[in-house]
Amino acid sequence: GGIWKAVESSAALGAGAFALFLGSQRSWKRPALDPAAADRFQEKCSALGFDPAHILPHGSYLMNCGSPRDDVSEKSRALLVDELSRCSRLGLQLYNFHPGSSLGAITTQQCLDQIAAAINHAHQQTPAVVTLENMSGQGSTVGGRFCELRRIMDRVRDQSRVGVCLDTCHAFAAHDLAADGGVAAMLDQFDREVGLRYLRAVHLNDSKKLGSHLDRHEDIGKGNIGLSAFRDVVNEPRLDGVPLILETPG
Repeated sequence: GGIWKAVESSAALGAGAFALFLGSQRSWKRPALDPAAADRFQEKCSALGFDPAHILPHGSYLMNCGSPRDDVSEKSRALLVDELSRCSRLGLQLYNFHPGSSLGAITTQQCLDQIAAAINHAHQQTPAVVTLENMSGQGSTVGGRFCELRRIMDRVRDQSRVGVCLDTCHAFAAHDLAADGGVAAMLDQFDREVGLRYLRAVHLNDSKKLGSHLDRHEDIGKGNIGLSAFRDVVNEPRLDGVPLILETPG
């Protein structure tokens, strides 16, 4: 019903942050963003008190900037530029996407190099900050380990324009967040390997599986992470001012 509806719906829920998609998840090519709709989106954000630093557009699931297939890699790079251009037109500062997958056909390092090259290419043409999302380590996806995110970021020329979105469900594959002090321990490791200054957002999701490298979100408190860990998240001073985005089944 219009991209500004995301702002209205979030305000109706009493949210202080929200995520949205910038186009269809089923197509590589989308109609151009309607300038009138973009203006209305910005007007609604201003009127309803949403800070652009707390709005996190999510990248298309079709994208694989680390793909070994030339056609997919080329289309992914073009889509990344298009989506960052839409962020700029909407007055948004952040953009979140899944790093990608080697599909088992190239090395992890080659995959990471391709992703960084795609980010550098997009940065040359657009102003938005790219946030890489940690993954669950499923299959041949990259970004399941913090050091892999760091290796991508080290190859991004403008370090001020790259960050990380931590997904609690994905992190649960490698970190026992349900354990006493598990959230703090994860953030300590993130700080050592990536740096907390790069943490731009959190996807707040419980998990249906423990350490299985599967990406199965669950409602808060109904999964294996449990309520105690989420109390720790919302009371963690290092996360003050960081937008927390629910991606739960609801």
